[in-house]
Amino acid sequence: MSSLPAPHAPIPWTSYLSLGASMALVGSYVGLSKLLVVIFPIFLLAWLRFGIAAVAMAGWVKRPPAEARLSRHARWLLFLESFFGNFLFSICMLFGVSLTTALAAGVIMAALPGVVALLSWVLLRERIALRVALGIACAVCGIALVSLGKAAPGAAAGSLAGNLLLVGAVFCEAIYVVIGKKLTGNVSPRRISALINLWGLALVTPLGLWQALSFDFGAVTPSTWWLLLFYSIAASMVTVWLWMTGLKHVPASSAGIFTVLLPVSAAAVGVLFLGEGISGLQAAAFSLALLGVVLATWPASPPTR
Repeated sequence: MSSLPAPHAPIPWTSYLSLGASMALVGSYVGLSKLLVVIFPIFLLAWLRFGIAAVAMAGWVKRPPAEARLSRHARWLLFLESFFGNFLFSICMLFGVSLTTALAAGVIMAALPGVVALLSWVLLRERIALRVALGIACAVCGIALVSLGKAAPGAAAGSLAGNLLLVGAVFCEAIYVVIGKKLTGNVSPRRISALINLWGLALVTPLGLWQALSFDFGAVTPSTWWLLLFYSIAASMVTVWLWMTGLKHVPASSAGIFTVLLPVSAAAVGVLFLGEGISGLQAAAFSLALLGVVLATWPASPPTR
C-alpha cells in the first residue's frame, strides 16, 4: 500500500529536508571518492565500503515486531534496489570519477531529475505536475549551460569512457529512486538500508577478495582510513536512510528533483577541496538546478470550494 499523503495534504518539510540532505551527502562522497580511487582498487574499495557499513547496520537487519514479513516480490525488489543502486552505481561511479573530474561528474549527474521523472511516469504511472515539469526543465537547461562551460578554454574535461560510465551511474541511481518508492510502503527505511547493503556486499565480495590478496594495506595512511570510514557510513547507511525516510511522503517524480543537489555538491567538492576550476556558465547552471528544487517543492495552492 502506498504511503503517499492524501491529495492536497501538505508534505512534511522534514521529508524535503531528508531528501535534500541525502543527495547533498551523496554528491560530497562522489567528489571525495576521487581521493580514494587513487589508493584503493575499485572493487576492493566497494567491498570495504559495504563491509564497514554492514557492521555499522547490524542492528537494523532484524524485522521490527510491527512490520510484516517480506513477500517474495519485496525480496526481489530489495535485490534489484541493491544491484542497481548499490553495486552497479558504485562500480560505474567509481570507475567514472577515476577517469574524469569531480566537476564533470556533477555535470552528468544533473541529468538525474529528468531520468527519475521519466521512469516514474513509465513505471509508477505518477503524474508529473506542472511545477515539477518546470523544475525538470531548469535542470535540463542547467545541463546545457554547464556543457557549454566545459567547452570554454581552461574548463575541466573528462574522458569519453569516464563520462559514459557516469551516464550509466545516472540510470542506476534513477532506478534506485523508483524502486525505493515501491519499497517504502511496506519496509522501514532502516531495514531497507541494511538489507540492500548486505546484497551489495554479497555481490562484490568475490571481486573485492580477489583485489585484496595483492593489495598492500600497510601503505594506507590513518587519514585515508578515516576518509574511507566516512565514505562507507555516508554512502551505505546515512544517505540511504535519509532518502527512504523522505521518500515515504514524496512522489518519486518530485523526489527526483532533489537529485540535482548531488551534482551541485559534487562540483562544490571538486572546486573547494580538489582545486578544480569553475566557469561563469557552470555557476549559472547550478543556480538553475537549485531553482528547479524550489519550483518542485513550493507549496501547492489549496483547492477552491
